[in-house]
Amino acid sequence: MLAQLIEAAKERIGKKARSSGARKQIDKLKGEWLGRWEAKRRSQERPINPYFVMSEFMRVIPSADAIVTHDSGSPRDQLLPFYVAKKPRGYLGWGKSHQLGTGLGLAIGAKIGAPDKFCVNFMGDAAFGMTGLDFETAARCGIPITTIVLNNSTMAIETHAMALSHEKHKTRDLGGNYANLAQDLGGWSERVTEPGEVAGAILRARRVNENGRAALLEFITSSETAFSHRRGVA
Repeated sequence: MLAQLIEAAKERIGKKARSSGARKQIDKLKGEWLGRWEAKRRSQERPINPYFVMSEFMRVIPSADAIVTHDSGSPRDQLLPFYVAKKPRGYLGWGKSHQLGTGLGLAIGAKIGAPDKFCVNFMGDAAFGMTGLDFETAARCGIPITTIVLNNSTMAIETHAMALSHEKHKTRDLGGNYANLAQDLGGWSERVTEPGEVAGAILRARRVNENGRAALLEFITSSETAFSHRRGVA
């Protein structure tokens, strides 16, 4: 459809090149926006900033080699504005239309459909609590995906919505070693606590996938609640 639209536009405007300056303006605005997020995307803080994890992923994994998705919690809001897929079907974006944990099944399906791609789903520890045992399906069936768990030990995105219940019952608190669980389920895993180890862990997971095994990376992250699309936030 887009190709047909382009052809129709060419017929209307003729061969003469036209420029409204929109591309230059968009590049300028995007550069300014990225600049406001540079500190988080390059942060060396501990626990690891989730924006740094995603930035390192984009730095070491060519988007043309990957199919990437997320979950409907914080990882969605942190990945969606920044991830650039340079080829069609390289990014599976689905908003908040499904439950936490849906991205794991989508990654499994993507790998079956495109076995030559590095298929990755980003999820939080709450999402893993919903559907994490489905990682065993990937391990048992020889579907070599990579699951990246951003473990901040809390439901950070629900801080305001669950204020009273958390005050009374600590309902946002989470716990567990998901890397250990992934090994018990038959996969390969690493637990990463240092920013300097993020890129290497991602590349090791990719090699594990290439050798036919499902992989899980558990990054111990901060409770980041700043999102690009929210009003009043940089």
